[in-house]
Amino acid sequence: MKNVMKKMGCLFLISALLVLSACSSGQEASKRSKDGKINVVTTIAQIGEPLSVIGGDRLNVKSLMGPSVDPHLYKATQSDMETLEEADIIFYNGLHLEANMVEIFEKISESKPVLAVGETIPEESLLKDEKGVVDPHIWFDLDLWQQALDAAVEQLKEFSPEDADYFEENKKKYFARLADLKKEAEKLADIPESQRVLVTAHDAFGYFGRMHGIKVVGLQGLSTDSEIGITDIQDTIDIIKKYKVPAVFIESSINEKSIMAVIEGAKSEGINVTLGGELYSDAMGEEGTEEGTYIGMYRHNINTIYEALSEGGK
Repeated sequence: MKNVMKKMGCLFLISALLVLSACSSGQEASKRSKDGKINVVTTIAQIGEPLSVIGGDRLNVKSLMGPSVDPHLYKATQSDMETLEEADIIFYNGLHLEANMVEIFEKISESKPVLAVGETIPEESLLKDEKGVVDPHIWFDLDLWQQALDAAVEQLKEFSPEDADYFEENKKKYFARLADLKKEAEKLADIPESQRVLVTAHDAFGYFGRMHGIKVVGLQGLSTDSEIGITDIQDTIDIIKKYKVPAVFIESSINEKSIMAVIEGAKSEGINVTLGGELYSDAMGEEGTEEGTYIGMYRHNINTIYEALSEGGK
């Protein structure tokens, strides 16, 4: 059954690429939509929402992956292919985050601007795991994400030179807000150093930890397609015991079973660890909520982590 499903997935991808090829053959990329705005499509909202602020009334921005969607496992739908076909510019994270869509983006890039914003970051600034695999979750480093957004804005300015000053002015205002957010995050340094350990379902917070001086432990690796075993759970419990970690966290886009197994396992060994709350990792909150914005999502994580990990030191 698994082989059949895999073959069907491959056939869909081939069909999709043929459709894109047919649509782009002998045609130039569309310039603007009927309302005069630039159609921008992004994979994750961490790219799309900031660009909607920076682009203001000059852009129509649509993100393919909404709340609770795991980009590591995401596969393009027929509706996505139609959305991508209508886009003027496409932005995705890259660094193997959207692993199942790379071939599609490579094909589309033959006919319209497509930018992997994460791949504009210098390699020496990127984190890697013990196997040398690059960590794609760069939006958790505010400085790196500013660089990634800057690259996206430069692409917009190149596409629409007449709007360049407008984009640049809005970018500077948005980046000033990121600077304020960075100052807000300084309170994380007040968490007792021995308790500055962040335990989550998968290893998405490496950049967050590096930026804010927090040790990060993820049950799964950088991608959620890796398996979690009993050894992973026991190793995590041992870390909780060693550092006297007061709380662990679930993620909005990851099944909570693994973290609950850690809590139960710790309890069976006489270790009292609580559920510190839900963090946003690979996906943001619902559109229209504070957590549905990049800044709001990041602020939510700061406050949730601060409150839960400070609690044990009181």
